[in-house]
Amino acid sequence: MDEAKYKALTDGLEISEIKFSQLDLGDRYDSECFTKDYLNVEEKLNNIYTKKLGSLSTAVASAFYPAATQLYDIGDTAFVRCVDCIDYPIISTEQDPKFEKIPLDFAKSNKGISFVKADEIVITKVGTPCYASVVYDYNELALSRTVLGLTNIHDVDPYYLMAFLRSKYGFKQLFRQRELTIQYQLTLPRVKGVKIYIPSRDFQKTIKELCLCYLETNKQADNAYKQAENTLYEYLGCFADNGLNSCIVKTLFDSFIQSGRLDAEYYQSKYESLMAQINTTETVSSLCKLYDSNFVPYPDHEYRYIELSNVSVSGDITNIEKIMGNDLPSRARRMVKQGQVIVSSIEGSLSSCALIDSDYDGALCSTGFYVINSDKINSETLLVLFKSKPIQALLKQRCSGTILSAISKDEFLNIPLPNIDLQLQKVISDKVQESFSLRKEAKRRFDNAIKAVELAIETNEGTALMWLDSQL
Repeated sequence: MDEAKYKALTDGLEISEIKFSQLDLGDRYDSECFTKDYLNVEEKLNNIYTKKLGSLSTAVASAFYPAATQLYDIGDTAFVRCVDCIDYPIISTEQDPKFEKIPLDFAKSNKGISFVKADEIVITKVGTPCYASVVYDYNELALSRTVLGLTNIHDVDPYYLMAFLRSKYGFKQLFRQRELTIQYQLTLPRVKGVKIYIPSRDFQKTIKELCLCYLETNKQADNAYKQAENTLYEYLGCFADNGLNSCIVKTLFDSFIQSGRLDAEYYQSKYESLMAQINTTETVSSLCKLYDSNFVPYPDHEYRYIELSNVSVSGDITNIEKIMGNDLPSRARRMVKQGQVIVSSIEGSLSSCALIDSDYDGALCSTGFYVINSDKINSETLLVLFKSKPIQALLKQRCSGTILSAISKDEFLNIPLPNIDLQLQKVISDKVQESFSLRKEAKRRFDNAIKAVELAIETNEGTALMWLDSQL
């Protein structure tokens, strides 16, 4: 066989040779555990000063507690889940409105529930495992079964520790240590065995300062977006849930004959109240253009692919992957352009709306999004509108379906939208752009912290600090 044919047949394959004497047959001997990436990480850490995570902290997890979902409405203590950590390397009280909560007395009375507090760490355990987050200013956080905690951290700065665990040298160790059960997950004994590189105190302090700078810049970004949102609400008026608990009677002609809906939720008076307050004859159809033509990707071309999990709560796009056309899922059929807004059609993810900026021009997104723009409303204002409480409520009202409830194209196009004053749109646009700019700067600083940790491991602290100086 000639060299070209051999390369074509073996492209993408790798082989690692491990001596039989190096295997612990009572533990792991599957091939995945010995990929070159994992072995390279292990070799690097074996040649520098490290300590086992179990010697630096106490690992805790929650288990065997009663179902708590029915208590979320009356809860007062943040209940940390996977989703609360992945995009939040630092957990602060700014995040509090996004947490599900359980009553503190329920949590304390069930010994199966563990807690963490400020300067301690949460690591996602199942679902999307191995993401570490440090707690900033909470006195008490209850842990769900989907995460584990590191308490009593000593001899290492917790912010540096979080950054190391999010670097490739920490994350890949955690990922390698997942238990290969029906649902891949981390266990406490395996987490305790992860090796942690221990640099000088000064280096750790530098990483902590970068992490805190990231947190502060993100707070500024959140404030800028809230100002844009408040500007919109002041213009439209206060949206109260009027008639939330009132009874309403509809004739067959006024209900099913016109809407085709028989579910009582659809006819709650709060929706009529919202429609009256918006007070518009305009709709998505009259103000926006919908882009729903299918794009068939070329098999040998690489595409950036946006799915629901890539859209953050702030309306920007994160952790996007590049995927070859022949490996894309069948739902990757919408090509997006700069200035367009994508809006989720799935009921549980309606708030997953994002603005396509220059970084994602020409990317593909899932058919689970509606792709729109408008000649009458700028893209930033359109984003704030679709993420606002009144429009979110109307989107939810119009969802239908059983297994996967979603809003249909016709219902989406019929959503009422106000035509907003152009000067006000400019104010909203400036604030949203400021928010996005600050968020990018925050991400850059955090990425620099992670890169500095990796450089210190691969070269030395001095080289890593010199590189940081060049970036700052």
